Amino acid sequence: MKKRVFLAAGVAVLSAAVLAACSSGNGNKEATKPVTYSYVFSSDPATLDYTVSGKNSTKQITGNVIDGLLENDQYGNLVPSVAEDWTVSKDGLTYTYKIRKGIKWYTNEGEEYGEVKAQDFVTGLKHAADKKSEALYLVQDSIKGLDDYVNGKTTDFSTVGVKATDDYTVVYTLNNPESFWNSKTTMGVLAPVSENFLASKGDDFGKATDVTSILYNGAYLLKGLTSKSSIEMTKNQNYWDKQNVFIDDIKLSYFDGQDADSLGRGFDEGNYPAAPLFKNSANYERLKEKYKDNIIYSQQQGTTFYISTNIDRVAYNHTAKTSDAEKSSTKKALLNKDFRQSLAFAIDRKAGISQVFGDEVAPRKLRTSFTPPTFVQVGDQTFGQVTKTELDKLDNVWKDVSLDDAQDSLHNVDKAKAKLEAAKKTLQADGVQFPIHLDIPVSSTRPDFVRQAQSYKQSIEEAIGVDNVVVDIQQVSDDELSSMTVLATSNTNTDWDINVNSGWSPDYADPSTYLDIFDPTSGPNLLSSLGVTPGKDSSVIKAVGLDKFKELITDANSEKTNLEKRYAKYAKAQAWLTDNALVIPVQSNGAQMLVTKKVLGTGAYGWVGDKTGELSYKYLKLQDKIVTTKEMDEFRKKFADEKAKSNADYQKNLDRHIQE
Repeated sequence: MKKRVFLAAGVAVLSAAVLAACSSGNGNKEATKPVTYSYVFSSDPATLDYTVSGKNSTKQITGNVIDGLLENDQYGNLVPSVAEDWTVSKDGLTYTYKIRKGIKWYTNEGEEYGEVKAQDFVTGLKHAADKKSEALYLVQDSIKGLDDYVNGKTTDFSTVGVKATDDYTVVYTLNNPESFWNSKTTMGVLAPVSENFLASKGDDFGKATDVTSILYNGAYLLKGLTSKSSIEMTKNQNYWDKQNVFIDDIKLSYFDGQDADSLGRGFDEGNYPAAPLFKNSANYERLKEKYKDNIIYSQQQGTTFYISTNIDRVAYNHTAKTSDAEKSSTKKALLNKDFRQSLAFAIDRKAGISQVFGDEVAPRKLRTSFTPPTFVQVGDQTFGQVTKTELDKLDNVWKDVSLDDAQDSLHNVDKAKAKLEAAKKTLQADGVQFPIHLDIPVSSTRPDFVRQAQSYKQSIEEAIGVDNVVVDIQQVSDDELSSMTVLATSNTNTDWDINVNSGWSPDYADPSTYLDIFDPTSGPNLLSSLGVTPGKDSSVIKAVGLDKFKELITDANSEKTNLEKRYAKYAKAQAWLTDNALVIPVQSNGAQMLVTKKVLGTGAYGWVGDKTGELSYKYLKLQDKIVTTKEMDEFRKKFADEKAKSNADYQKNLDRHIQE
C-alpha cells in the first residue's frame, strides 16, 4: 500500500499558491470579456493518466479536465457530478450511481468523441488495476474482488465488484461498509475512461507530453503542455455544467522556486492579481506596507508536516558520530519515550516555521495533532476535543497542551528538562553515553530550510543543554534528501536520527487516512518516518509500543457502522501517537499570507479530493478589486455560519440515499 507524501522543503511555494488568479473579470456581475487565470506551476506531470497517478503534478491538470462521479462544493459537501444521484444499500455494501445522460467526451480541440457511460467507470478501474496504479491503495481493499485481481489470484475482472448494469447505472460492491466511500469517488483512480479511446491509444494513453493522449469530460480542455515551460487550458464550451465555470483560460508558467520574490513582484506589476508574501523575498517589507489593508491569511488545510524519529537506524553515511558507542547511545535514546517527549517539548516550532514563512505567519500554521483537530466531528465534539480527553488520561504532562490548530502550547522548556532527566536515569543505567548526538538532514540548496534546521538545533540545545543533546546538521543534495526520507526503500536509506522533511495529506474523509499510515505491519510511512520496515516480529516495534497502537487502530477500524464510536476509537489511537512522540507535528499547509482578487466564498473546498483547493478552478470567481483585511474578517464570520448550516443540512439529507 502506498500513499502520497510530501517533501517539506519543496512545499513552501506550492502551498502558498492558494489563491492565484487572473487578468480581468468581475465576480459580482457577468464578465464583459474573457477571464484569464495566470500563475505558476512547480512540477511537470510524469503522466496524464489520472487513473494511475496520485501526484499533484498530474492532478493540477486532470482535476480540471476530468469529472468523476461526485465533487465538492464551496462548503466541502459532496455533490453530484457525472452521477446525478446515488443510493446506498441498507447494509452499506452496495453503492449505485445514476449517470447523467448527455455528458460527452471531447478531444482537446473540443470535438465530440462519444457519450460518457457507466461502462467507462468499469474500464477506468480495470485500467488502473492493470497498470498497478499508485493510487490503488485507496480502493484495493475496499472493492470486492479487486485485491484478488490485482494480486493475480483471478484474471477475470468481471469478478471485481464494479458493474455497469445499464448505460447509465454503475454499481460498486464493497467488502465492508465505508461511511467515507463517496469521498474516494473524487479521486482519479475511480474516474471514467472511454474503452474505445483507450484501445486506440494503447500504451500511449495518458502520455505526459501529448495533450491528445486523453479525452476530456470536465470543465476545461488541455490546449498546451511544454515541460518546464507552460500549461494552458481553456474552458470546455460544451461542458455539461458550464454555468459554474467562470474562468475562460488558464495559463501557468513554470516556476522552480528559486525566485520567490517574483510572485509578489508579479502581483505588484499587475501580472498576477493574487500572490503569497514570503518573509525571505526582497520585496516583502515593501509589499507588506503597501498592501497592509489587504493582507489576508488562507485557512489551515489538511496536510500535516512533522518531525520524525528514526528508531532503527543502520546507515551512517551522513553523520557526525565518531564511535559505535555514540551510535548505540542515540538509538537507545530514541527508543525511550521520555527522551522523545523531551524533544517534543524542547523544539520551538514557531521559531522554526518563522525562518521560512515569517513571524506573522508562523503561529497561524502551527499544528499539534497529526490528525487535524477539526477533521471530523464526534457527536457534538471535534476529533481534537475527544483526543485531548484521551490524552489527558495517559500522562499529566499534557494537561495544559492544546491540540487546537494555531496554538503554541507544546514548547515548554521546564517539561523538556523534566522529561530529559527522567529519560537520563533509565538510559544511563543502560550504559548510554551523553551527550546524545542527533543527525538532522537538510537540503543544501534551500538556505531558508537550513536556517530552520539551525533554529531547531538552537531550541533543543538551549532547552536541555549541549551536555545532554547535540544536534548535528547534515547538509545534503535534494536527491540525497529525498532518497533518505520520503523515497526511502529500506532502512539502509534512512540515514538520519531526526527528520523535518516529511508531511502527510489525507486521501479520504476518515481518521484512518492519517493514523493507519503508521500501522506497524503495513503502514506506508513507517519506513520513511521511523526508519522501520513494516513487519509483525520487529523488536523495535515492540520496544516503542507500536503493537499497542496496532491494537487501537484495528479496534477502531472494526467499527464499520457507528461513526461516533469509530471516531472516538481513532481518537484513542491519536492520543497514543501524541503521547509517544514518535512523530512531532509541526505545521499545516495553508495559513499563508496573501493578497488576492479572488471572490470570497467561491471555489471548491474540501479536506480531500482531486477537485478542491488551489489546484481547482471550477466555481472560482475573480474580481477587479483587491480583497481587504476587513472584508475577509467579516466574511469569515459569515461563512463559518453558512458552512455549519450547509454541512448540517447535508448530513441530515444523507438518509435519503439509503435504500429501504
